[in-house]
Amino acid sequence: MTAVTQAPPALDKTSSGAALIAGIMLAALTEAIASTVLSLGRGDIIGDVYATPDEFAWLDVGYTALKLIGFLAAPFLMNRLNPRGLVIGAALAMGVACGIAALTTRLDVLITLRIVQGFAGGTLLAGGQALIFLSYSRSNQPLLQALFAVGSVVAPATIAPALQGWLLDSESWTWIFFSVVPIALASAGLMLVEETPMAERRPLRPFDGVGFLLISLSVCCLTYVLSQGTRWDWFEEPRILCLAVIGIAALLMFLGQQVLVKDRGLLDYTVFRSEDFCFAFIVSFVAGAALFGSAYLIPSFAVSILAFTPTDAGLLLLPSGGLFVCALLFAAFLMQVRRVPPFATVPFGILLIMGSMWMLSGSTAESGTDTMMPAILLRGLGLGFLFLSITLIAFGKLNEKNLVSGIGLFNTGRQFGGLIGVAALQTLIDHNVAWNFSVLAANVTGGGTAVIQRMTTTTAMLISKGMDAAQAGRAAVGLLGRSVSGQSAVIAFDTAFNAVALLFVVAAPFLIAAKIGLTRLAKARAAKSTPSIQTERPTP
Repeated sequence: MTAVTQAPPALDKTSSGAALIAGIMLAALTEAIASTVLSLGRGDIIGDVYATPDEFAWLDVGYTALKLIGFLAAPFLMNRLNPRGLVIGAALAMGVACGIAALTTRLDVLITLRIVQGFAGGTLLAGGQALIFLSYSRSNQPLLQALFAVGSVVAPATIAPALQGWLLDSESWTWIFFSVVPIALASAGLMLVEETPMAERRPLRPFDGVGFLLISLSVCCLTYVLSQGTRWDWFEEPRILCLAVIGIAALLMFLGQQVLVKDRGLLDYTVFRSEDFCFAFIVSFVAGAALFGSAYLIPSFAVSILAFTPTDAGLLLLPSGGLFVCALLFAAFLMQVRRVPPFATVPFGILLIMGSMWMLSGSTAESGTDTMMPAILLRGLGLGFLFLSITLIAFGKLNEKNLVSGIGLFNTGRQFGGLIGVAALQTLIDHNVAWNFSVLAANVTGGGTAVIQRMTTTTAMLISKGMDAAQAGRAAVGLLGRSVSGQSAVIAFDTAFNAVALLFVVAAPFLIAAKIGLTRLAKARAAKSTPSIQTERPTP
């Protein structure tokens, strides 16, 4: 049984090729805006929809879980549908879902729309990246993948927060969803300009319904656990423990089922025969934790500690987007023109990210844009050198048959790494704030000279503002407590910044060991597959 599937021929027309790339980039931008809408607009949306934090959590969980399922379902969908039509349909679905979301404040409707947005986002990201690989020659991939990364990686990390902050301060959260609609329409229009290429006919992979249900159950449970575990003190809450057990059990059952069905499973696991893909998959997991973790830490520190407005918090990351793009394009030039191997820029990118996080670990309550900007710019530079390299390493040796599966798995690994990274940092901050407050409060004794001077000065200042002595004394105690609490939070954030830097220090030996082990395994496999040639000795 055959069907029309992927593998369109390389595009020859420059104009149509440019339209396709621009359309895919805009489609990725719609996902960037939709995926980060809750990062700054959380408080505004909760107030308008009258939702409790537990109810509101489903907006985030529904989007993230279905985005991961979209990554994993993309190979099956591209095997059944025209790749270009699939990406266009996903972009339009994203636009429609965001447009309706901007018009309603019903929580149940918003949750349903977030589910649609998540699945559409995962599908268009995996499908769009695969379409670029399948439509253009491998020699042009460094530049093309750098352009795709502008929409899929740079935008959610830098551009989207700035846009959302401005819309929140000037209009409302509904305008964030409204902004997706024209971008989705422009994306679909540009891709429609591209003439439909003739596709090759390939064997039709059967739909693995059992595998799809198992991995969907696992993804939904584990996404909820990682997203909400911090709020419930993890396994102290029976619901979190139960969902974690179900999620892990479903994942193990899925892996076992995929082994049993072999090539009739949901995913094509032949991608793991490539040592480069295996190495890049591991690196993407760690890099996802660093990318999403730092993207969570920096705006959170700016809003909660420095009292930035949403606009200022978004603009804080925007300049690093310029260096991010410059690093992507420069790395693409090195690889495409100078033929520098992608592995060469990986250590450089890791060192830059480590350095930027170490610099941010010295932030204080008096820090501002000027003091934090050098570290933020350094972070953008490092991410640019890292992400293009691991993308090209991952997919460089995959063929057209297993490429889409590889892209889906690669993006799933990066997203899960990000979920784990953010959850770990949230837990670290929460525990450190409580610990730091207890330590600092124990050392702020009533008879200390510094404390007496601070209380006297504050009380005198409040009395001069019109308070009576008794009220001023109580207010001074409250202000001192608030100062101790604020300093506890600053120390906790500094510890979290250090943790992201140390992540690569801890992971580096494992990454090196994994690379050496995978290389040796590949050589051993190649030696076994090469038939031995025995020379016959002439008989005397």
